[in-house]
Amino acid sequence: MKMKADDYLVYDAGTGKYKEDAEQAVRDDVEKHYWLNVGRAVLKDWRLYLMLIPMILVFLFWRYFPMYELLGCFKVDDSTLDVADQLYAGFSYFKDLFVGNSSLSTEFWAAFRNTFLLSFYGLCFGFPMPIIVALFFNEIRSNIVRSVFQVITYLPKFMSTVVMTSLVTMLVRQASPIAGMEMGVISRFLVELGLISQEVGNAGLLNDPGFFRAIYQISGIWEGAGYDSIVFFAAIIAISPTSYEAAQIDGAGKMAQMKYVVLPSILSTIVIMLINRIGSLLNVGYEKVLLLYNPNTYVTADVVSTFAQRYGIADGLVGIASAAEMLNNIVGMMLVIAANTIARKASDVSLY
Repeated sequence: MKMKADDYLVYDAGTGKYKEDAEQAVRDDVEKHYWLNVGRAVLKDWRLYLMLIPMILVFLFWRYFPMYELLGCFKVDDSTLDVADQLYAGFSYFKDLFVGNSSLSTEFWAAFRNTFLLSFYGLCFGFPMPIIVALFFNEIRSNIVRSVFQVITYLPKFMSTVVMTSLVTMLVRQASPIAGMEMGVISRFLVELGLISQEVGNAGLLNDPGFFRAIYQISGIWEGAGYDSIVFFAAIIAISPTSYEAAQIDGAGKMAQMKYVVLPSILSTIVIMLINRIGSLLNVGYEKVLLLYNPNTYVTADVVSTFAQRYGIADGLVGIASAAEMLNNIVGMMLVIAANTIARKASDVSLY
């Protein structure tokens, strides 16, 4: 299409000539010096961009570069060759996991079920706890008392997984007359209450498949409830005091204020955190499970990550392990998309 001068120039009746519009001139100048302006902005705040470098390196080395190894899901497993040089094997590993006749498929689906159940229980019981803790902090009027409780609840998050699991193991350990060890404090307490038998307590709760999920969830709540409450508490203290005053004038008590003032005000934060939690629903960290489980509790404790670790590192079946983890991540991505779509349609609040 042939362009005319009137399409991008302005006619000046006084001089009888065409000239560039002032607004268009500004836009052209901005576009012409775009990268120069970007460079100036970077130089102005160079300290902030310098702080981004460690995060970028972490994402490159631990998020993007490992994606190259995902090719192992579709390649013949040969450790003597680079992944790019291995022969294409198609979807044979996925077929072995899905519909294989060996015990491999059975173990994978059991691990997938355990992964979903552990994450689902964590979502049902673990996600509301930080909100409850934040509401509790908000009702404490003494800053000193609140600070003490916050420090106490934050501390478990700063312990390493090894230390935390060691404490859990000591609290529910089995009795060993030969080594001169009695059963753990928690086990003895449950025996005294009549909730478990003496035999179960002596054998150790971590050796009983029926108690593993409860121990995993309770220890997870103890470890992360306080630290995760920071986001919700920050959203609560940002609520305007006039909202509380208006509720008090209407005769609202503490519970009514929580229901009609606090919770609606932090609903957007809850939705965003819930979407993030659903996105990691199947990403059960293998470190904690690996330190707590044993062959006696595989039936309820084995998850996809420990399944991949056992077959990929211990047995050398890297292709099977990669296929299992890739399937786990694909399902997690689908859950994020579904949760975000539902949240956007239901409440107009979404992650993206």
